[in-house]
Amino acid sequence: MLVLLGGPLEATGALRAAARAARLVIAADGGVRHAAALGVEPALWVGDFDSVNLEDLTRWRHLPRMEYPRDKDATDAELAAQAALKAKPRSLLFAGGLGGELDHELGNLTLAVALARRGVRTALSSGPTWAFALVPPGLELDLEAGTPFSVVPLADLEGLTIRGGRWELEDARLPLGSGHGLRNAAAGGVDVRLAGGYGLFVVDATSRAS
Repeated sequence: MLVLLGGPLEATGALRAAARAARLVIAADGGVRHAAALGVEPALWVGDFDSVNLEDLTRWRHLPRMEYPRDKDATDAELAAQAALKAKPRSLLFAGGLGGELDHELGNLTLAVALARRGVRTALSSGPTWAFALVPPGLELDLEAGTPFSVVPLADLEGLTIRGGRWELEDARLPLGSGHGLRNAAAGGVDVRLAGGYGLFVVDATSRAS
């Protein structure tokens, strides 16, 4: 399932492929502007519509809407996630969820982890950069050799095993605040196992580790 958020986005081939594979697309407020670039049409448009330009209001006026007041207790990303959860998704991708205003970016990242802890595999992407919520038992990704990746703890990580990276770990502990998991490099497929805690697995395809 795909949620379109209003942050910066580059329609890379990988992101377009992921978007087209989504069985349901929900646009959150100004995130609707990314729909055309990704080649998708939202089934639902949610938010307070305070960041939508006139062109997009006209272009997407036919979409079903869930409109909320500007003074509300949840972000547009949360509202879109709540709508998405009604369809009981196994996975959720927030496109346009990285970059932009720092408070919203951090909110999106912690929302992704909260959803993953509820059993929904969750990721965010700006196109070149991806952030995957990391919770037990872990995750596997097929990455191009040399792609930089990082494991960022948002709580103490216990029993962390990393295979398929330049620097591997076996049943390690990464406390909150540790940079030990930063700026690794993929040899190809990367397998991360985790016994306890939660964090983020960040992939930066904009550069290659030397």
